[in-house]
Amino acid sequence: MSWLNRVRNALPFIAKRETPDNLWHKCASCGQLIFAREWEENLSVCPKCGRHDRIGARARFRQVFDEGSYTLLPNPKVVEDPLKFRDSKRYADRLKQARADTQEPDALLNARGTIGGERAVVGVQDFGFMGGSMGLGVGAAFVTGAQAAIADRCPYIIFTAAGGARMQEGILSLMQMPKTTVAIAELREAGLPYIVVMTDPTTGGVTASYAMLGDVHIAEPNALIGFAGQRVIESTIREKLPEGFQRAEYLLDHGMLDMVVARKDMKTTLARLIAYLAPVPA
Repeated sequence: MSWLNRVRNALPFIAKRETPDNLWHKCASCGQLIFAREWEENLSVCPKCGRHDRIGARARFRQVFDEGSYTLLPNPKVVEDPLKFRDSKRYADRLKQARADTQEPDALLNARGTIGGERAVVGVQDFGFMGGSMGLGVGAAFVTGAQAAIADRCPYIIFTAAGGARMQEGILSLMQMPKTTVAIAELREAGLPYIVVMTDPTTGGVTASYAMLGDVHIAEPNALIGFAGQRVIESTIREKLPEGFQRAEYLLDHGMLDMVVARKDMKTTLARLIAYLAPVPA
């Protein structure tokens, strides 16, 4: 036996320390390693480069509403898999997987509560649920949120995040565009503000409908916002698009947005807008 083995046998056995897999978060933009807790406390924003990561509906509700003030609205029941669609997997199986991954019924959730003491109904799209795609469930949830705002006589605020319409529902998904437009018209008839906050990414049929029909349009920094993709546009017009095209700051400079607001300032900005725009209680 070598001297190394004798020393090793004489020393007490020290077990290898297990390090949690979720201790660190690596920024997808700058590569900075951040303590996961620090990243969460910074509202899922990189402290080095300011990248605003995508977050789910419940995290958004906690950030925007006053603490302990909000309650979730029940999601409406809709026909699931109306076309019995199947590609490489059945659509019904994709829905089950998305629900297992996000623990949510569909890509849009609503809640009512207060923001800086001001009453509001807030809807949030979760890109983690099938890319936030707009189908029957999302359209029905949007209408439910708008109707709740009308009943409460308060604004409806929507945080958009979507790749567009849900292809597995075909023409039925596209029918959600006029459906949500009618709900917005009802908000206007009731004299209630409709505020849109566009997050990364907001594209396709969502951009072509309720994302661009707000009384006020806000976006998070560097959010991707557009209808068709940049490569599709370039191949169609056969020209190179400008740097930063379809990013929030570019759209702000060209008049498509009213403001770009960092996540840490979102709550106070929304509270101020509600105080300006919401009707005075009778």
